[in-house]
Amino acid sequence: MEKEIKVKILTVSDGVAHGVRENKSSKALVERVSNEGWTIEGTSVTPDGEDEVAKALLALAHDFHGLIVTTGGTGFGPRDQTPEGTLKVIEREAPGLAEAMRLINPLGRLSRGVAGTIGMTLVINTPGSEKGSIECLEAIMDVIPHAVGLLSDNSDPHPV
Repeated sequence: MEKEIKVKILTVSDGVAHGVRENKSSKALVERVSNEGWTIEGTSVTPDGEDEVAKALLALAHDFHGLIVTTGGTGFGPRDQTPEGTLKVIEREAPGLAEAMRLINPLGRLSRGVAGTIGMTLVINTPGSEKGSIECLEAIMDVIPHAVGLLSDNSDPHPV
């Protein structure tokens, strides 16, 4: 029996937050997650910045059991501080997930994205590009149900 996976998507972008840039990566992620049969619990936007990301993640993770996918703010731009904001609030890192996402494409070596948990929520950082966000999500999609399941029930059997 497939587990229901609930997903929230957080776009981190000054341009999207101020209405001057289209939110293409979030739309692509919603479509991809829905095609997987997972449930979109909501999408939101925050401006770039460490404190903004941290505050948004804590609000999204409150009383939530599922996956939060961030898109944007993982590069080298002066305002790209999604990893810093994420590290500020996650309780445990999941470096294997971030490493797997970086390996999917040569440009992944430029990503500073991280992954980890807040309570019963798994958080992963993906790039702000439409293609990059989907590639990174797909790189770890096969293990997400198991990871999310373990956050609430450590008796979940290991995949074969």
